[in-house]
Amino acid sequence: LIQMLRGAKKRDVLQLLRRAPEAMTPFVVEAAVAAQSVASLAALSDFLDFSKDPKSLLEKFLYAAAFSPRPSGDLLRLVLDKLDGKQLVPEVQETGIVAVGSLVGKLCRQKLCGLQEVEHGVETILSGLRGAENESKAVIYLLALGNAALPKTIPTLLDHAEEGPATVTTAAISALRQFPTQHISDKVKRAMRRIFHETRKSYEKTCRLAAAEILLDNKPLPMDVINILLATSELETETAMFLLLKVQNNLR
Repeated sequence: LIQMLRGAKKRDVLQLLRRAPEAMTPFVVEAAVAAQSVASLAALSDFLDFSKDPKSLLEKFLYAAAFSPRPSGDLLRLVLDKLDGKQLVPEVQETGIVAVGSLVGKLCRQKLCGLQEVEHGVETILSGLRGAENESKAVIYLLALGNAALPKTIPTLLDHAEEGPATVTTAAISALRQFPTQHISDKVKRAMRRIFHETRKSYEKTCRLAAAEILLDNKPLPMDVINILLATSELETETAMFLLLKVQNNLR
């Protein structure tokens, strides 16, 4: 079906989408996303109505886009166009933002970071994070930044990791854990030390554990290992055991 769609004209793809039995429509939408031809994406643009279509169908489209192994700039543009300036149900909006982050990350890994669509996608996420009205919305945008894993967003993630409330801190640290070791710089490690050792303010246990994991998983310094082990004497038994096992696994 995907091969057929890649060679089909827009009107034929659109006719297939419109005539497919209701139970088959999500399957055809996924296939059209996978085809990623100009015609199939144009047909999807005409077919999908984010103000009327059922939430399940829209989420199916967004998941298919997010999990596309080698997405195109055109696919990202389609997702952004469907999200831009529309009043959407929260679940669809959130799934869309996370999908944008995934698409941006994959396009950059294909050396396509300079595409206008990628820049628009990054700005969409960052502006959404700046304007987030509550913690739950901020967490979604931080999750998207983690999916994108762009080095230029690390300062933003560090600010939220150190200064945000517990859920925001946890999400920001989780996003930082998506970055490869070469991007876990001394600046990142210093921030993780401050969080784990609570040198500026108190943090929840999950935040401290996540910070310790970044320190232990990215070419740890001997002093970091020693200080984390020393700190376990003041932690709950389960937390201390988790960190001890983490160190032992690293040694192996």
